[in-house]
Amino acid sequence: MVNPRPKARARPGGFANVVGFDDAPFPRTHRGDVAVFGAVYADARLAGVLRTHVRRDGRNATEQLAATLTASKFREHVQCVLLQGIALAGFNVVDLSALHARLELPVLVVARRAPNLRAIERALLEHVPGGARKWALIERAGPMEPCGEVFIQRAGLSLAEARATVLRHSREGNVPEPLRVAHLIAGGVTDGESRGRA
Repeated sequence: MVNPRPKARARPGGFANVVGFDDAPFPRTHRGDVAVFGAVYADARLAGVLRTHVRRDGRNATEQLAATLTASKFREHVQCVLLQGIALAGFNVVDLSALHARLELPVLVVARRAPNLRAIERALLEHVPGGARKWALIERAGPMEPCGEVFIQRAGLSLAEARATVLRHSREGNVPEPLRVAHLIAGGVTDGESRGRA
C-alpha cells in the first residue's frame, strides 16, 4: 500500500519552498490560450521556471496548474502554491479548494488590494459565458483577508501560516518574490520586455 503524501506544514517562518504563478499579458481582442509562468523558489533562490497555457475566460486553470506542477521535477520540492489573483487569463477562475485537494498542498492567493466584488460579479454574470459558475467559485473561496500590506485568499493553511509565508518571500515590496518574478518572466517572454508594476 502506498503511503499518503505527508501534509505540507509551514515552519514558524512560513513555507520556504514555493511556486508563484502569473499569467502573461494579452491584448483585449485576444481569444484562445494565454501563457502562464511559474517561478519555483527554494527559499530565497530561484530554482526553476514552469510554463503552461490556459484558455482566456475559460475554465481549465485549475486543471492546468495542477497538471503542470504534478508533471514537473519540482513537485516534491514545492510546499505551497502562490497565485497573483484568483483568476488567470481574464476570468479563468481557479477553484482553490480543488487545486488544494488535487495537489495536497496549501494554496495562497495574494493581491495588492481588495477587489471590487460587485463589479466582478456584474461583469461575470452579464458578459462572460459560464459566469455564474465562475462567480460561485469566487464566493466559495471566501472574502479576501487583510494580511499585512496585501490581501489574501487561502486553502489549506492558516492565516498565521499565510502571513509568515508572505513575509518570508517579500523582498522588493509587498508582493512575494515568486509572484513578482513570475510576473516579470511572463511579460519579458511575451512582449520582449517586462512592463507594468512587478
